[in-house]
Amino acid sequence: MASSLHRLANPTRFLALIRPVQPVAGVAALLLIVAGLGWGLLYAPPDYQQGETVRIMYVHVPAAWMALFIYVCMTVASAVGLIWRHPVADLSAKASAPIGAAFTFLCLVTGALWGQPMWGTWWVWDGRLTSVLILFFLYLGYIALWSAFDDQAKAARAAAILAVVGVINVPIVKFSVDWWNTLHQPASVLTMEGPKIHATLLWPLLLTGLGFTAFYIYLLCLRVRTEILRRKVRIARLAALAQS
Repeated sequence: MASSLHRLANPTRFLALIRPVQPVAGVAALLLIVAGLGWGLLYAPPDYQQGETVRIMYVHVPAAWMALFIYVCMTVASAVGLIWRHPVADLSAKASAPIGAAFTFLCLVTGALWGQPMWGTWWVWDGRLTSVLILFFLYLGYIALWSAFDDQAKAARAAAILAVVGVINVPIVKFSVDWWNTLHQPASVLTMEGPKIHATLLWPLLLTGLGFTAFYIYLLCLRVRTEILRRKVRIARLAALAQS
């Protein structure tokens, strides 16, 4: 594993690896999101209790999945950067953070839009909503740490430590509805007994979730490429200044 990680630490080799992945992920994201949202918003039946309001689920739930999934990916990349001093891992974590923050923000906004007609309020300070808000602040804190240091090595280390420590919030988000009394409904897709919602509602949800995942991969490839090129430009400028 260490030798494989060492080979991927070469930015040029890593760029060559992700070059064919990006367009495939982009096309997959477009097809899956259109199919999932089109099915869910236009053809899936309304809920017997929530009516048409339940259609917010097809954006809210996949966004929530991505908020957690991307943070875990960011934490793994940060840990690799801390342990093996892997520059591409640090850049991958850095590239993931704004994408994860955007999905978390989307989750919070759609949750408020869904909560108002169901609960009669836009926001409640229960376990699930509060822990997701903390997740959003963790993303913002991670992004801020990268901008707080002129030395990029120090910035990567500080941000990575925050990511690794903050991952404790992920299981809190996941199990908050089981641990505490909350207005938020319990898990209905990923449960020990299997999905608790009908297939006509589940399939468009899964398609959109896969589409969001492919979209994340597409954006990650794009942002990592940009970060690598930006670092090369910075190194070239520093070399030019040293020679002048």
